[in-house]
Amino acid sequence: MGFSGRFALVLGLWVAAVALTLLASVWAWGTPDTAAVRLVTALGVLAAVSGLVRHVGRTNVTVARFVEALGHGDFATRFNGRGGAGFDALGDALDDAMRRLQAERSRGAEEQRFLDALVDDAPVAILTVDAAGVALANKAARRLFDGHEGAQVDDYAGYGEAFAQRLSAPGASAQEVLPLRLPGGTQRAIVRTAALERLGAPVRVVTVEPIQRTLDALQVETQSDLVRILTHEIGNSLTPVTSLAATASALLEEDEPDLAEARLAVATLTRRAESLRRFVDGYRAVARPPEPRLRRFEAQPFASELARLFAVEWTDRRLELATDADLQLDADPDLLAQALINLLRNAAQASKGRVRLAMRPGVIEVEDDGPGVPAAVRGDIFLPFFTTRPSGSGIGLNLVRQIAVAHGWRIEVDTGALGGALFRLIGEAAG
Repeated sequence: MGFSGRFALVLGLWVAAVALTLLASVWAWGTPDTAAVRLVTALGVLAAVSGLVRHVGRTNVTVARFVEALGHGDFATRFNGRGGAGFDALGDALDDAMRRLQAERSRGAEEQRFLDALVDDAPVAILTVDAAGVALANKAARRLFDGHEGAQVDDYAGYGEAFAQRLSAPGASAQEVLPLRLPGGTQRAIVRTAALERLGAPVRVVTVEPIQRTLDALQVETQSDLVRILTHEIGNSLTPVTSLAATASALLEEDEPDLAEARLAVATLTRRAESLRRFVDGYRAVARPPEPRLRRFEAQPFASELARLFAVEWTDRRLELATDADLQLDADPDLLAQALINLLRNAAQASKGRVRLAMRPGVIEVEDDGPGVPAAVRGDIFLPFFTTRPSGSGIGLNLVRQIAVAHGWRIEVDTGALGGALFRLIGEAAG
């Protein structure tokens, strides 16, 4: 960049004009009886100097106006280099930069409009909480809290004390299911909170996702599935029971009843009835979620007791224990024992001889050296009454999962180091 040729030429002419008028003025002032000439030459000097100043200052004025336009956010302005102002290369570079800035600004504005629409049309209600109060940030929030008045946290106490406390709690927090009192009735909703900053000021973003309808639909679907399974299984069990009862009755009504056959029929009938009772008990256990009573206890004595129970029942299997020293468990020991006994029994039934129980902070694992759980059924094995064994009830693993969920843990199934199935209980409460 630099001066343009035109600017330099005009600048040279103005400098020459100043020099010539100065020389003429000096000559006039040195020559007697030239008063009129002196006046003309003085005016010429002033005119030449003024023209020179205007020519040089025009670029500064143009740059100043250009910068002033930028200060007002006018990215559509262009550098005007006409009229001999000069710096044509600078003007072209500035104009090119302005075109790029305007294009970036247009793209940024378009992206901002997209993000605004994304937030506004999000299906989850979004609220923001800052020093000014609570604001409903999108359509879903305005629909959910339709008719709400007031922008302070206390104004939301009518929707539930727990919800108002969540709005007032500082910082971010984990998701929580809270009751929400709405005009249509109380609903359960998933509430999540994140901590952000806007223009250097802290802002908390709270999302509210009502799930009552989903829970109701799932509950109805689950009840239908359980009723379907229950009626199917009870029907299958009642068929032979009815048949055996009829057989025993017929035998006893004969003139010379065959007591041996009647006893055999009644004994079989008793076993089938007992099997049906166990199934109904199992169904009752599945239908009633466990309620853990948490306390802290040492892991090693707990694991040793499980090992003794295992040795009594499975004399031909070897249980290996791997428990971290001084490990403490926060759980319901009775429910946890029930869950692990089920897992250990399944492992023993599937194993070739080795079963392993490992406990470390946050994780409890049970694995065996059997054939493992096929990947195709890993998503089904925790369903009620699902089983891959002819003699299985399909209740044990479902109860294990219920106990894990009741503790706030999760359960996973994988292939272990022994080559067989690996069941893993994961959760802070287990560590």
